[in-house]
Amino acid sequence: MSYILGVDGGNTKTVALIAQRNGLIIGAGRAGCSDMYGAQSSAAAFTELDCAVAAALAQAGIEASQLEVGVFSMAGADWPEDFELLERVVRQRGYGQTIHVYNDAIGALRAGSPDGTGVVVGCGTGAAIGSRSTDGQTWHIGFWFEHGGADHLGQRALRAAMRAELGVDPPTAITARLLSACNKSSVAEILHDQTARDIAPELRPSNDRMSRALLDSAAAGDPTATQIVVAHGVGLGDYALAAARMVGLVGQPFTLVLTGGVFRHPHSLLVDTLIAHVQAQVPGLQPCRSEYEPVAGALLFALEHAGIEVTAAVLALLKTSLPSADFFTTAR
Repeated sequence: MSYILGVDGGNTKTVALIAQRNGLIIGAGRAGCSDMYGAQSSAAAFTELDCAVAAALAQAGIEASQLEVGVFSMAGADWPEDFELLERVVRQRGYGQTIHVYNDAIGALRAGSPDGTGVVVGCGTGAAIGSRSTDGQTWHIGFWFEHGGADHLGQRALRAAMRAELGVDPPTAITARLLSACNKSSVAEILHDQTARDIAPELRPSNDRMSRALLDSAAAGDPTATQIVVAHGVGLGDYALAAARMVGLVGQPFTLVLTGGVFRHPHSLLVDTLIAHVQAQVPGLQPCRSEYEPVAGALLFALEHAGIEVTAAVLALLKTSLPSADFFTTAR
């Protein structure tokens, strides 16, 4: 029997899933950052990739030689030479008789769009935006824009608190929420821990926590936080429209997939602003929250590359055999 491998590699985590040809997932593995641009080195990124695949193989009880197709949806697959390197590395490891590498935005789009076409905006640690047309043309944003995820929002929150602390801007509720999130007594302490020479990266204030403080402040009605979040939503919408133009989707309704941890915040201002901005130029836009984690998109691509029709029965089996939510969200 042959098996199908799908991998989603990002900055926060790398997830590998192995399925039978009917869509039943029989192995799952998780490791750390496999983004060649985010890890300490390419070698370190590939080590995390290997760890995730090895764990999935072990749980499935199979060898890599039994993998028929491997699809890798990877942060860091940005320039042509990145694709060439990733393809060479996974081929050398034998992670599939047939190998396909995508940018991680495209895998996330396949996971969330019913037919795998449209535009995806992923907002996690960083942001990923990609598009795919009905004829299979794809585009991903790569290095074309400023980082738009929790890292960017966290820094915007700290900047707002700094300006308020110095009296450049009016006081903001962001300050108190940042201090609480970072367990500090002053903005100066946060800034020190962000910039001091001898503080280990893992001890620096978390952008994820600071971005949540920003979104919480906006939810409470703070004007500064609201302004930042609205501007961020408009900016993401601008790039979503650019992604649509790059594959010829503008002028027709398309699916807009939203995915990532930042969008799971209970305050909907960021999401609402993004959708409204795109919808103003695309009547009939079909926005949706992705039902699946991005790695499911890599697995769906792998099934399709194996010549397997993704029927309702296949999707149902895949859905019921996915790992629990804790597998994807719990910090490790």
